Amino acid sequence: MSRAIFRSLPMPMNAPSTTLLHDPSLPEVHGSVRLLTTGSKWRRFAGFAGPGFLIAVGYMDPGNWATDIAGGSRFGYTLLFAIMVSNLMAVLLQSLSLKLGIATEHDLAQVCREAFGRRVSLFLWIGAEIAIAACDMAEVIGSAIALELLFHLPLMWGVIITGTDVLLLLVLQRWGLRYLEALVMTLIATITVLFMVQVALCHPDHWLAIRSFLIPSPAIVTNPAMLYIAIGILGATVMPHNLYLHSSLVQSRNYERTSEGKREAIWMGKLDSTLALTLALFVNGAILIVAAAVFHRTGHYEVEAIQDAYQLLSPLVGAAGASTLFAVALLASGQNSSITGTLAGQVVMEGFMRMKVAPWLRRMLTRLLAIVPTVVVVALTGEQGTEKLLILSQVILSLQLSFAVVPLVMFTSNRKWMGEFVNKPWVTALAWTTAAAIAVMNGWLLVQMAMG
Repeated sequence: MSRAIFRSLPMPMNAPSTTLLHDPSLPEVHGSVRLLTTGSKWRRFAGFAGPGFLIAVGYMDPGNWATDIAGGSRFGYTLLFAIMVSNLMAVLLQSLSLKLGIATEHDLAQVCREAFGRRVSLFLWIGAEIAIAACDMAEVIGSAIALELLFHLPLMWGVIITGTDVLLLLVLQRWGLRYLEALVMTLIATITVLFMVQVALCHPDHWLAIRSFLIPSPAIVTNPAMLYIAIGILGATVMPHNLYLHSSLVQSRNYERTSEGKREAIWMGKLDSTLALTLALFVNGAILIVAAAVFHRTGHYEVEAIQDAYQLLSPLVGAAGASTLFAVALLASGQNSSITGTLAGQVVMEGFMRMKVAPWLRRMLTRLLAIVPTVVVVALTGEQGTEKLLILSQVILSLQLSFAVVPLVMFTSNRKWMGEFVNKPWVTALAWTTAAAIAVMNGWLLVQMAMG
């Protein structure tokens, strides 16, 4: 079998699923979620709902908090445009990811392995692992900060304690994917409600004035500091490992593996993903609006540390419980986001390298990759270094994004892989435009960083 960069004659679409690989993606949950065979579309949608919310937790993790707080405190509402565009990109790319998984019955990592060969797959796998480690680092820091704020635990102890959430994940995995999804949806609802209260308490500017910031400002590109945070927002919003994970999770539903069944699964998956990412858009926008209304408006332009935001929130808002609500939402966010890191790690390891590792060992390895550098930074710089580490982790995610986006657009735009589910010409054009925009922004950031 040829190992060219892009196979000219990939599998025919009517071939059995074993043509590419013998093992399905995430075999322990593959096709495990039963669906209603009768009833309205909305009742059937309840069975499909879930994967999009598992993906959406990565779009409202502590890394998002760091970039949104920094952007809101320094530049007011200006970077709302960056949040909106990043979310629109996420909706498009995640829809392509789930369509690839349903149409080919394989996840993005598996298809990359077959199309690109072992050497390129090794490179892409290392990049994906770096992205997962960067994301997990943000989750470790966020959870540790929340524990410090709520229970006055030393930050170092909080970092170490967060490693024990592997036990909760393993228990939930034994019960089944639906229990995991139920927990995630509950935590997302908690975060959303808490930030609805936060926005109400901070009395932001008139909504018509805020809406004007959804129009792009040239300063986002011309101001290097603003561009750095804007790209951090992009990295915090559109996460590369979520593209691999989504193409796998949608296969957990026991839909009919026929043309009609796949078409319904794609439609339902897009609805699930769009609803979940809309909630993520609200949460990210709310964090930035709170930061702009409370900090930027009062002249606190350098609030980047989550701890500083917590300390300042109640006095400036004038509500005693504002800081506590903030910390509880942060803890929910950190714990929620840690769930998907392990699943994504399993998908990329098995897909790219065909390596199988016990879930508990995979989780511990992922956590160690995040905990070790975090412990070093905390030991050397204390709390002052955590906010910079959070934003840096999101920039790393953004720099890795193109290595997942470009293959995704290539495959979903190729009829030999997708058959009747291939992208329409306007979707292909929009997807390549998105991929090019991400690459250009990251290239410009690298130039700016090289120039100091």
